[in-house]
Amino acid sequence: LGALTHPLLRSCLAGGCCGSTKKRTIVGGWAWAWWLVTDVQRLSLNVMTLNPMCENVETAQGVPLTVTGVAQCKIMKSSSYKNKDYTNDEMMNVYYFHHQADELLGTASEQFLGKSVKEIKQTILQTLEGHLRAILGTLTVEEVYKDRDQFAALVREVAAPDVGRMGIEILSFTIKDVYDDVQYLASLGKAQTAVVKRDADAGVAEAKRDAGIREAECEKSAMDVKYSTDTKIEDNTRMYKLQKANFDQEINTAKAESQLAYELQAAKIRQKIRNEEIQIDVVERRKQIEIQSQEVQRKDRELIGTVKLPAEAEAYRVQTIAQGKQSQTIEGARAEAERIRKIGSAEAHAIELVGKAEAERMRMKANVYKQYGDAAIMNIVLESLPKIAAEVAAPLAKTDEIVLIGGNDNVTNDVTRLVAQLPPSINALTGVDLSKVLSKIPGAKA
Repeated sequence: LGALTHPLLRSCLAGGCCGSTKKRTIVGGWAWAWWLVTDVQRLSLNVMTLNPMCENVETAQGVPLTVTGVAQCKIMKSSSYKNKDYTNDEMMNVYYFHHQADELLGTASEQFLGKSVKEIKQTILQTLEGHLRAILGTLTVEEVYKDRDQFAALVREVAAPDVGRMGIEILSFTIKDVYDDVQYLASLGKAQTAVVKRDADAGVAEAKRDAGIREAECEKSAMDVKYSTDTKIEDNTRMYKLQKANFDQEINTAKAESQLAYELQAAKIRQKIRNEEIQIDVVERRKQIEIQSQEVQRKDRELIGTVKLPAEAEAYRVQTIAQGKQSQTIEGARAEAERIRKIGSAEAHAIELVGKAEAERMRMKANVYKQYGDAAIMNIVLESLPKIAAEVAAPLAKTDEIVLIGGNDNVTNDVTRLVAQLPPSINALTGVDLSKVLSKIPGAKA
C-alpha cells in the first residue's frame, strides 16, 4: 500500500485493485495505490507546441503554396474551456465536446496512456496538417496571404471538433509563414511596388512643376518692381526678356522631358505587368494542358479496359474453343480410325476363323466322301436336288399366270426336256453321274 502524489499539470489513472475494473482519474492531489496490484499510469497536461507545415499544397486557383503555423494544444480538463473568448460558431462546437470534459479526459487517457509526448504531438500534428491542407484547397492565394488571422481561425474552428474527440484542446493557432516556389507572391509584390513608384514619380514631377511656376512668378514680381523703379534701363529690360525667354524654353523643355520620362517609365511598368500576366497565363495553360493530357490518358485506359481487354479476352476464348474443337476432331478421327482398325482386325480374324472352319468342314467332308464313297455322294446329290429344282423353278414362282399355246402335248414335252437336261448339268457342275447314282437305288430305273 502506498500513497501517490501528483502535480497539478499531470493526470494519473489508477485501477485494477483486487480484480476491480473501475478506473480513477486524478488531476493533481494524491490517491492510494496497492504495490504490485494497482496499475498506475501518468499523462502530462502540459501545453504542447506544434509546428504544422504543408508544402506545395494547391489553392483554389491551382497555385502551390507552402504554409507553416504554430499551434498550442493540451489535454482538456473539467475547467479548461471556462473563461475563454469564443465566437458563436466556436462556442457551438466547443460546448458539445467540453460539457463532458471529465469523460473526454478519460477518453484522452485511454487513447494516449503509454505513449510518449512526441507520439501524442505527432498524432495531433497529422490531424492539424490534414485540416490545413483541406482548407488551403478552398481559398485563393490573396485570401490566405492578406487575411492570415481569418485563415488561422477557420483552421482552428474546423480542427477543434476532431481533436476534441481525442480529448485535446487547441489553445491557439497562428499562421507563421506563407511562401511559394513559383514566384506568385513575389509577382503580386512587384505589381504593388510598381504602382507606388509610379505615384512617387508623378508626385516629384508635379512638385518640380509647381516649384518652377512659383519661382517664375516670384522672379516676375521682382522684375516688375525693378521695371517700375528703373524704367530708363531698356537694355536691361531687353536682356531680361531674352533671358526669361530662354528660361521659359528650358522650363518647357524640362517639362517635356519629364512628361516623356514619365510616359516612358509608365510604358515600361505596363510592359512588366503585361509580361507577368503572360507568365501567369502560361502557367495556367500548362496546368490545363497537363489536365487535358491526364484526361486523355484516363480515356485511353478506359478504352483499354472497356474495349481492348474484352476483345482480347473474346479472341482468346474463341481461339481456345477452336483449339478444343480441333483437338476434339483430331482425337475423334483417331478414335474412329482405331475403331475401324479394330473392326477390320476383328472381321479379318472372324473371316480367318470362318475360313479355317470351312476348310475343316471341307476336310471332314472329304474324309467322309473318301470313307463312304458313292453312298456319300448320292446322299449329297439327293439333298441338293430339291434346292436345284427350287432354283430352276424360281422364275416360274414369280409368274402370275402361264398361257399355253399349242396344246397340252407341248407343255409335257417342254417339262420332259427340262428334266432330261438335269443329269448332264449336274455331271458338268459336280462331276457326279446322276443316272449311275439313280441306277444303284433299289427299284429305280435309269
